[in-house]
Formats: sequence, C-alpha cells, structure tokens
Amino acid sequence: MYNKSKRVVVTGLGTVTPYGVGVETFWNNIKNGNSCIKNTSVLYNYEINPTKLCGEFSEFDPTKYLDPKEIKRIDRSAQFALIAAMEAINDAKITQDNTSPFRLGVFVSSGSGGLISIQKNHKAILEKGPIKCSPFTVPMMIVNMSSGLIAIKHNAKGPNMAIVSACATGGHSIGESYRTILYGDADVMITGGTEAAICDIGIGAFGAARTLSKRNDEPQKASRPYDKDRDGFVMSEGAGVIILEELEHAKKRGAKIYCELVGYGTSCDAYDMVAPSPDGEGAARAMQNALNDANLIPEDVNYINTHGTSTPTGDIAEINGVVKVFGNYATNGLALSSTKSMHGHMLGAAGGVEAIASIKAMENGIIPPTINLDNPDDEIPEGMNLVPNQAQKANLNVVMSNSFGFGGQNVSLIFKHFS
Repeated sequence: MYNKSKRVVVTGLGTVTPYGVGVETFWNNIKNGNSCIKNTSVLYNYEINPTKLCGEFSEFDPTKYLDPKEIKRIDRSAQFALIAAMEAINDAKITQDNTSPFRLGVFVSSGSGGLISIQKNHKAILEKGPIKCSPFTVPMMIVNMSSGLIAIKHNAKGPNMAIVSACATGGHSIGESYRTILYGDADVMITGGTEAAICDIGIGAFGAARTLSKRNDEPQKASRPYDKDRDGFVMSEGAGVIILEELEHAKKRGAKIYCELVGYGTSCDAYDMVAPSPDGEGAARAMQNALNDANLIPEDVNYINTHGTSTPTGDIAEINGVVKVFGNYATNGLALSSTKSMHGHMLGAAGGVEAIASIKAMENGIIPPTINLDNPDDEIPEGMNLVPNQAQKANLNVVMSNSFGFGGQNVSLIFKHFS
C-alpha cells in the first residue's frame, strides 16, 4: 500500500564520468567549471564524422574494478553501471548483515542499452558470418542487463526492472524507486542510469538528426546551454547511481544521510517524437507534479539543475516551462544551471549523474555553473540567474533536477536538506 507518511532518504552516491570514477572527482571538476569535452576518440571514427567531439572516458580501465572474464561478457554501459553501483553501495555501507536481500531492489537502466556491443557483433556477422557473433550478444545488448548484473553481484532479490525513457531514463528510475519504497516493496533501492553510446552508430544517428554540435575547433566550448550561439548537444557517457533508503531502515543501521527525496513528478508532451513542446507545457507539468508530491510551493526551491542540453529548441522550451511554474520567482531569486555545459549529455545516465550533482550542490552550498554562457539567448527572460561561467555560493535547502527525453517524456525530482 502506498504510504506517503514514509520518508525516503539518500544514503549513497556513485559515478563513472569522463572525469574518472568517483563522486568527488566528478564534483570537484564541475564546481570549478572544468569541461571534459575533447575531439579525440577511440570509440568511433571521428575522422570521417562531421562531429569530432564528445565526452569520452578515454582512460577507463574496467580491470581495476571487474574480473577480466566478466568484462568480456558485458557491454561498456553495464560495466559503468556495475562500477557506479559498487561505489554507491560502498558509500552507503549496505551489507548482507544490515539489509535483507529480499528488501533490496535495483532500478538502473539505459536509454539505448548495449549499443557498442550491437554494432560490434553486427559488424562481425556482416564480415564473417553469424558464427562469429558472440554467444553473449543478447545479454550484452539488452537494456535490463545492468539491473540484472547489479542484483547478481550484490544478491539483491527485491524489485528489479529497467525503465527506458530516452534521456529521462535515469530520473524515472530514481522516481519509481522512490515510489517502490513508499509502496513498501523495498527498504533500499539501488537506482540511476548508465549509458555508453559513443560509437559510429550512436554519433552517426544523432548527427543525422542534426542534434549534435559541430564546434569541432573548440570542443570545450561546444556545449553551451542557453547561449545564443549554441548549435546542439555534445554526447557523453557514464553512469550515476544513488542509494535510496526508507528512513527508519537507514536510522536503524546508522547510515549517513545526504538528503531526503521528497518529490517526483512526471508527464508527457504528447507533441512530437523528438522536439519538445515549444511552450514548455509538458516540462511545467512535471515540475508542478513534483512540487505537489513534495507539498512545496515554487518559492521553496532554491536551485534547479536543468536538463539544458544546448539544443536551440530544447533549452527555450525548458525555460518557458520554468516560467510557467515559478512565475516572477524565476527571475527574482531562483538559480538554474546546466552541468551538461561541462560534462556533456549522458543520455540515459543524465538523470542519475545530475541528481548527484544536485545533491552535492546542496551538501556543499555551491551551485555549479553553466559554462560557455557568454551571450544569453534573446528569449531568456531578463534577470534569470543561469549561474554563468562561475559557481555561486548559496544556502540550498531544496533542489530540483530535471530530465526530458525523446518521445516527450519528462521527469522532475526534488531533494531536500534532511532534518
């Protein structure tokens, strides 16, 4: 039975990003405005591709964390998920002694699954025939394998699924994990998103859709949300996993509590396959639904980590949605920033990684900047604080994290300082 009187807290964080493995490495870079975007890649043939830049974890060495035999059987996206989950579980100090395996669940998913493995094995079939397709192709490519592998490694026998909603995947996974705990189906949820789509088909397909930046001569300036000179997003990769826990369970085992997850809102534009509703109506409903769920008013929110991908239409649609919900407060007190300006767009992992950015912002009283915001778009309302280029110190009690995906799928999460 759904029980809103229960409280759900965050007790663990884990990331894999182009900056490296670990939350502190990620946080120290984004609070200082450091971009990880570059125009070299070992994952796709950038020399013949119009887009020659990405946020690639070039130094990634899975053998530091996973068994070499295991690595050969799982896609890069699942490797990211496993490592981020290990980081989060270790941070939360979840063990078989303090948490029942039957009350431990996993919702970790991806927007595209094992895209690199699909491409690799398709190439093998074309060049050498079906017999050269790996026997592990199916488990490497299916989207739910990250959740399954995390459960196997950590004996998590509770609820387990993979929610796929494009770039809203990580946010939806966290929100539905929150509801799973409120429904009483689990005490602890390992949740978030992962993505490894930097490959010829990933870059090629998004490039063909005219969504990617081609600012190849200035890769670290290519992702520029809300700037009038933006020309598309920069694809990135990684994973963000958090541990959600029912409050009394967390207290009983003496867990460190980062914050409380108090609101979850979702909606659909029902407008277009890829373009958002220009007036931001769908995004606004997701944000308002999250506020209603949290029993908060707009003025309670101190900071929004926006979806802010750096696309011409998407950025303004989100701004329009913010203005619909927050009214005058949107230009008089509310702070917003897009950390994608630094780490690029991690697609299905974005919601998990950016939820962590929001939580760390609240924990440290520092709002990470929107870098490369030199000339705000003319449609940005005057007075709106998009935290341009430099981090800002602030007393953050309530933060919101937005994620929106192809298909018009929208999600907003609200985290609150725990007391």
